[in-house]
Amino acid sequence: MSFRDVTLNWLHRYFSDEEAVIFALLIGFFFTALFFFGAMLLPFLSAIVFSYLLQGIITPLKKYFKVPEFLAVLLAFSLFMGILLTLIFWIFPLLWNQSLSLARELPVMVKAMQVWIDQLHKAYPQLITQQQASNLLNEAVNDMRMLGQTLVSFSLASIPNLIASLIYLILVPILVFFMLKDKRQLVSFITSLMPRKRTLMTQVWHEIDAQIANYIRGKALEIIVVATVSWVSFMFLGLNYAELLALLVGLSVLVPYIGATVATLPIALVAFFQFGFSSEFMWVIGVYGVIQALDGNVLVPLLFSEAVNLHPVSIILAVLFFGGLWGFWGVFFAIPLATMFKAIFNAWPTAFYPEEKQPAQLAQLD
Repeated sequence: MSFRDVTLNWLHRYFSDEEAVIFALLIGFFFTALFFFGAMLLPFLSAIVFSYLLQGIITPLKKYFKVPEFLAVLLAFSLFMGILLTLIFWIFPLLWNQSLSLARELPVMVKAMQVWIDQLHKAYPQLITQQQASNLLNEAVNDMRMLGQTLVSFSLASIPNLIASLIYLILVPILVFFMLKDKRQLVSFITSLMPRKRTLMTQVWHEIDAQIANYIRGKALEIIVVATVSWVSFMFLGLNYAELLALLVGLSVLVPYIGATVATLPIALVAFFQFGFSSEFMWVIGVYGVIQALDGNVLVPLLFSEAVNLHPVSIILAVLFFGGLWGFWGVFFAIPLATMFKAIFNAWPTAFYPEEKQPAQLAQLD
């Protein structure tokens, strides 16, 4: 069979249905728009995420407490604004000050690292030579210098973006309010633009809508729980930069299997420079390990259950691919996007040639 025949057979099998062709074009247009205009659409994407979160509050208010829809929207939006103002005027300044304090403390950490490596060389000269100690110290100094430069460059680079951030802080709440208030009208308008025959699109949309809603709400709750427990634990253990490290641990759950590994290094470094190799250091590492174990084995199954039924390899590939395309938002939406492709693959209509036997027919023959 020639390459032309193989190509025609493949196109006939997967694109013989008119709706499948239209759906494929819409998917291509959607991802092309995100790739080229993702930065401009950032307020809109952020508003979608917050709308999904707040819809999880509006629905129970309407269903269980019989609250009118507009009042439920006002209550949920008021809670959203209260949390946003708390973040802007309290949490963010606190984290910023801790970040600058950590950057200023880096030279002290470098000196402590030098002393520790010298002591290690004197105590175990057969295990680590002077050359190895010098190389290890140089690598540690370079890594810390790069970290300090990153913090400083981030603070300087954020100055020109201050006006854009202020605009986003105004646009996002407005978009969230109207997305919640006029949800039905917006959905009806988008539906009116779709083809009349949309069985495949409707099936995929219902599955993806439920998946995204469950994922966003579950992931937000997971971040809050993990960050809060980490903050209380670090404060109890007397660890410096407890708020900053707790936020890092909370955000690390956005990247399955990888985030926990990345978050371990700064926690271990801060604990080591503060406590040395002592029982306090071991307590910090042990408590952090318990938090990660409880998150992976108790909290994640409890929050997500079977909502995200993907193989770990698929999740890692999705994180790498979409994170490389769209950065933070690509990482955040990697699992919902992978789930969307899985739903599309499962629902995609497939045509067979007459001489090809359907799976059910093959089963009967067996």
